Amino acid sequence: MPTDTRLTVVFLHSLGSSRHDWDAVIDRLSDEVLTVTIDLPGFGDRAGEGYGDVQVVLDDLSCRLTNLDLARWIIVGHSMGGKFATLIAARARDGAAGLSGLLGVVLVAGSPPSPEPMEENRRADMLTWFDDPTEIKDRGRQFVDANTAAGLPQAAFDQALADFTRTSPEAWRGWLAEGSREDWSDQVAVLPFPALIIAGAEDGDLGEGAQRRFNAPHYRVADVVVVPDAAHLIPQEQPDRLAGLVLKFVEKVGSSALPARFVGLMASERVSDRTRRAMLDRHFGPAPTDGDVLNPTQRAVLSAMIARILPDAGDPDDLTRRLNVGLGSGQGDGWRFADLPHDAEAWRRGLDEIAAVAPEFATLAPDRQDEILRAISQGEWAEPGRLSADAMKLWFEDVVSEAARLWMSLPATWAQIGYDGFATGGEGRFQGYDQTAADHTEPWRLPMEGVG
Repeated sequence: MPTDTRLTVVFLHSLGSSRHDWDAVIDRLSDEVLTVTIDLPGFGDRAGEGYGDVQVVLDDLSCRLTNLDLARWIIVGHSMGGKFATLIAARARDGAAGLSGLLGVVLVAGSPPSPEPMEENRRADMLTWFDDPTEIKDRGRQFVDANTAAGLPQAAFDQALADFTRTSPEAWRGWLAEGSREDWSDQVAVLPFPALIIAGAEDGDLGEGAQRRFNAPHYRVADVVVVPDAAHLIPQEQPDRLAGLVLKFVEKVGSSALPARFVGLMASERVSDRTRRAMLDRHFGPAPTDGDVLNPTQRAVLSAMIARILPDAGDPDDLTRRLNVGLGSGQGDGWRFADLPHDAEAWRRGLDEIAAVAPEFATLAPDRQDEILRAISQGEWAEPGRLSADAMKLWFEDVVSEAARLWMSLPATWAQIGYDGFATGGEGRFQGYDQTAADHTEPWRLPMEGVG
């Protein structure tokens, strides 16, 4: 497992391009990230490999990424590369061992997992572009001009033209006629990873509307950003803006990274794909619900409560979000106190009681917050409203129990406390432990002090 703790950004290029698609963007990224660029089969230095269908390219890409042994990384896909970025994320979601460290996806004018929207007359015309070798440079200039808002700087234009002219004709035709039409939307379904979806303001087929319709629904949480003064070739047209968006996304998702040693154990043969899928699903959390059970004031009170109940549990707002979604979906531990209404109503009433007595509860000094919570927990709530002092005591017990249960269920907590009991299986077998005596620790296990 690599010791460098920087997050890695993996870049996938567009049709008719190569890894040099990203040169200007990478030049503008800080040293805080590592970068990897990959030529897909049929393009760049791999033009001689000709056309590979989506399955072939996906398998090749998965193998290359697995060999990189990345502990914390995001994947960025431009146009055609966007389809493969989403499909790699689906493999990671499904528990592929070598992809366990994926933290998020950036799509730049990305092709969707479903058939790519394109006018058929234009597709038919583009399929002929490599028929006459003497016209390829002219076709390349036409391609760049048609996909930019105001042309490119000379150096970027020259590189784009060079990449276009060395593209495998078989790969070009194969993507237009077959690959772009393959429908993988059912296999992708909805992914737990956060996504940043970027569209050029002057893009045609893959502009903002197409991104919201075809790509965004495949992610639980997706932010769509429109880049002005750009069409389809955003990496070359607006490298400053794009680099800034990528770095901002890295900063956002980096906080959710699991420790490298924990990711390494999760990726080992001791863990089944099914277990990895469940762990990643739990780590990234549920999708937002259509309607919140708790209003903003109630959520602020609950978040402040969690910060006092579990002071070392990380971000209390994240636990609040998960609890709120759980209340909305009816998830819970399967029981409630008979003296309390159903969970959603009880939680609303309890939080309202606190907010009514201490409107600024979320911003009170911690010792004052503790006084209020201590009074509730001891049945000494002196301001009974819709819930009695006894009911408030029961409700508080439920909040403490549910918050602690949820926190202990998270892979980030397992890493923090050094829990490795998930790594006793594998595909179709149970491996268990060989060393069970006191003071004997097997080499694969996490240290007792945790890895967080």
